[in-house]
Order: sequence, then C-alpha cells, then structure tokens
Amino acid sequence: MSTAFVPRQPQQTPAGTPPAEPPPTAPHASEATRLLCAGTYLDSGYRDKVIEELHLNEQRIVAPSFGFDAARVLAHALRARRLELTWAGAILGLWVVGAVLTQGVLALFIVPSLYLAVARWIRGRGEQPLYRRVPAFLVRWYGRVIFAFLLVVTVIAAFGGGDEEDVYGSSYDSYGSSGLYGDGFSDSPSLSDWLVLGFDDLGSLIEPWQAWATLFLFVLIALCIAAQRGQFARVMAAELSPQRFPDAAGDPAERAEGQRFQRLKERVRLEQHAPLIMYHEGRPFCGAGAAYETWVLAVELRPDEMKKQQPLGNRIVLEKIRPLLEQLRLPAEYAGNLGRDRLRRLEIDECVFLPAEGLRRREEAPYTPHAFEEHRARAVEEGAEKRRHFLRIRVGGWEEELVVTVFVRIHTQGRMLTLEVAPHVLTPVREDFKNADRTAHRFRHNSPLGKAAWAVVRVPGSAVGSLVPLGKGVGYVWRLLTGGYAGALPDGPAVSVRELGSVAVGSLFQEMDVSRYLKSVQDRVANGVRAALAESGYQTGEFVQKIVNISKGGVNIDRVDSSTFAVGSHATASSTTTTGGASPQKGNPTDGNG
Repeated sequence: MSTAFVPRQPQQTPAGTPPAEPPPTAPHASEATRLLCAGTYLDSGYRDKVIEELHLNEQRIVAPSFGFDAARVLAHALRARRLELTWAGAILGLWVVGAVLTQGVLALFIVPSLYLAVARWIRGRGEQPLYRRVPAFLVRWYGRVIFAFLLVVTVIAAFGGGDEEDVYGSSYDSYGSSGLYGDGFSDSPSLSDWLVLGFDDLGSLIEPWQAWATLFLFVLIALCIAAQRGQFARVMAAELSPQRFPDAAGDPAERAEGQRFQRLKERVRLEQHAPLIMYHEGRPFCGAGAAYETWVLAVELRPDEMKKQQPLGNRIVLEKIRPLLEQLRLPAEYAGNLGRDRLRRLEIDECVFLPAEGLRRREEAPYTPHAFEEHRARAVEEGAEKRRHFLRIRVGGWEEELVVTVFVRIHTQGRMLTLEVAPHVLTPVREDFKNADRTAHRFRHNSPLGKAAWAVVRVPGSAVGSLVPLGKGVGYVWRLLTGGYAGALPDGPAVSVRELGSVAVGSLFQEMDVSRYLKSVQDRVANGVRAALAESGYQTGEFVQKIVNISKGGVNIDRVDSSTFAVGSHATASSTTTTGGASPQKGNPTDGNG
C-alpha cells in the first residue's frame, strides 16, 4: 500500500468553461500542519521548542502562521510529550524495580547506558565536525562493549555458569576466602574488578535466578520500546493520516483537557492569522521565513509637462497595484481545464505591523476589526517607524510547504516616492518529518523479528534515555510554577514553529518556483507603480530605469552615444570625438558583462 500523499488533480470540465478549482485547504488541515504535527512525535528537541514558545511563554504573542495552524501543532506536541513521559516512566520503573529484584545485577547495566547517553550528547544533532564525531564514536563503542560483556556474563550465569566446586576451589586461593572482597580488590568492586575476572568466574557470582530475572526484565523493556513505536505508527495511520487529518473535531489531541491549553489554543488561533501583526522590534517578520533579496527604491516625483498633475497618495498607488496582481490568478487562455498553477490561489490583503512593547496584557492587543481598520487608515499614508502598513501578497506552493510572501510598502512625501519590497520565503518542512508516513508504515508492516531487532538494539540506552525526558518534564513544571510567565509583560514572538521545522534550502524545482513567483509579483508591482505615476501626471523614465537596474542585479545603460564608461574594478575609460558615424569595435563588444 502506498503512503505517498498525492494532491487532488483538477477534474476535466466541458470545453469553454473555466476549470473547477477545489476549495482552498484550511490551515488546520494543510499538509504542512500535518507534517509538523508528526514531527513533534519524531523529534523531542523540536517538540520542546514548540511547547516552550507556545505554552510556557504565554506572554509571547504567536508569530503569523502562513499556511498552517500553530495551535494544532501545539496540541500534538503536548500529546506527544504526555505519551513520551508515560512510556519513559514505565521503562525507568522497570529498571528501578529490576535493580531491586535482581539484587543489583540489573543496575550494572546502567553504566554502559550512561556511556551511550554521553556519546549522543558529544555527537550532537546533524552534521558535526571530526573532533566531535571521533570521541563520540569511541565512547559509544566502549559502552556497547561493556554492555555486551555484561550480557554474556548474565547468559552464562543463567545456564549455570561454571562448576561451583571448581570455582570455589580454584578461585579461593586467588581471591581469598571473601571472593571479590579479598586482597587485591576493594570492598565495593568496581567495573575494572569485574573485567579482571573471567566469564566463568563472573558467572558464578550471579545466581541463576538473578540472571533469568535480568533477561526477563530486558524482554519487558524491549516490549515497552516496541509498543511506544507502535503507538506512533498507529497515530500516523489514524488521526495524522492524510484521510482523517482534516477532521480536527475528531482529533484526540484537540480534545485534551487542561484549562491552560484550551485558553492558549483559542488565543493562538485569534492571533496567528490576524491582519494586525504584533511584532518584536528585533524580529519584525518572524514567521514569514527568510528574507529574499529585499530592496528599496526611491525616485523623485517630476511633473510631466505634457500631462495634468493629479493628487498622488499611497492609497492611490496601492489601488493601481492590486488589480494587476489579481490578474495573476487568471489561467492561460488556452490552458483550459489543464491549468494548474499556485498563482491561481494567490492571496492579497493588507496588514499593519505594531510593536508589542507597551502592552500591559496580551489580551489588550487590538485584534478587533474596528481597531484594525482604524490602524490601517492611519498607517497607510504615514511614513512612521514602528507602525507600518504593507500590502501582503502570498503564494502557497507544494501543498503549503513552500510559502512565498511579498510585503510591499509605498510612501510619498516631499515630492519623493519610496517603494519598499520585502520578499520572504518559507522553505519546505524537514525531510524526516516528511518521511513520517514511510517510517510508520515500515514499522507497522515489519516482521516480528524485525520489530524485535529494532527494539533490542535500543534497550542498552533506555535507562538514561528514559531519565532525560522525565528530568525535562520536572524542569518544565518547575519553570512553569516559578517563572512568572502568566504575569509577565507581553512580548513579540521569539521564534516561529514553522521556521523551526523547515529545511535550510529547498530543491531545485522549488527554487525555480520561488523565482517565478517573485518575478511575477514584483513585475506587477512595478507596473502598477509606473501606471500610477503616469496617470497622475509624473515622469516615469527614472523609475523604469531603476527597476531595470534592480531586476538585472547590476547597472543598466540604455544609451551610450557620446558617453564614457568602464566596467570592472580595474577598468579605465577615455573619450574620443568622432565626426562620422560610430562603428563598433571588433573583437570585444561591450555587452555589460565586462
């Protein structure tokens, strides 16, 4: 059975009729939201950051959510943490109870578990330099060797070890009447004391019932590890499956009890898609992704002597831009029902940025429609510094995994027109999150032997591996009770959970789409501004020249007659006067490339 998510293709329609477009996907049901929810089960580091930003720091206003629902990601992050703590408590409980029942034999295996945990800490996440990988490799294999040694000793003891008479007869003289506690050994035998002895001698120090109890507890721990993975696989096949995920009302994570979660969930959903954006001064575009070739253009408003001047304001220019942008939604004339382009879903709205500083409570943020309209009316014609008005153009491609947002701001003052264009790109979701369906499918359909092997190799590190999330859980509760977050002054968003779950660079196809979206939008914006200048009776030559310069990424020279120019850091130029027609030089024609 294939688990790949294939977007619904447009259905054929009779000739001459516009193609039937399916309704837009709600943010809470988007593929990006589903993959981010799956990521909270796969990556504990990502899950902790989501909970810290959206649940612990409740004084922080949430970053804008483009094409996804942060509240639903938080719901699954909290649920994933509850499940992890439950299983970690069960596994750690087996270690503690087993250490007591086996009279300390099982406790010996905590030493290699600690080595494996230290190796993971040294190695870190992602690609790491050689000076971290080498010691991590050595520590990891040292822990594995110790665990294997102790396991072999336990198996030997379970099947009778050595001959008791031979052991006591041959070993008494060497170790003294007290066995391990005689001359040459400390009263509390260390790991080095154990390694000095042979397998038979060590096996004789462990009673068979202790060895069998230890092996039985290892089986129980492996079953818990496998059951935990199986639960994740069932979640991916049920509420996080592409078929059932759009039903938010039936999602168990959404129905979780807890007054704090329900209150914050409603608050996040009020703020994340609002046209009024409360921002932190150092991170104004948090949530929109990485800046992509931001540019500012300023031209002087020079009257055209052949035309009558008309009033030119910021709103007039914006109203000229909007219809041109809306035309991008129209399919090609001959595309018919085969046309499928994300520009047909292009979204255009206006937003106002306000600083979060100065608010006394998070609930005081002016998210009502009346308050927004008042801010928009006042901000659209002002230069301002902290309050800023933008025309926002958004294109969500690749099932909302690739989001291109262009913020456009127009300002006219002192017979100058300033055009600010700030494109931002949200790159696709992390590869391991996108492979969550494959990971769960492979585990569900694996053989019993394969599942057992997967769980057994994780038993050695399970002791410390279970202690870490429990320690984090205790630390989180302590911070929640003593941090004073509930009464803290409101603050703008620190991070975006969407940006945290994104890759650094998309594929070549996605980069091509980003370039196409941006060029289409920026071209329409430039044409709109040029049309507004021309219709208001102003010259457009300087504006067109600067737009060409910016679009080409260099200097554009439209006319070189009787001109002197040079290209390059060490180039020189001289001027010569000719009486006849100029003829181009042969060999190296000047084409602007140097």
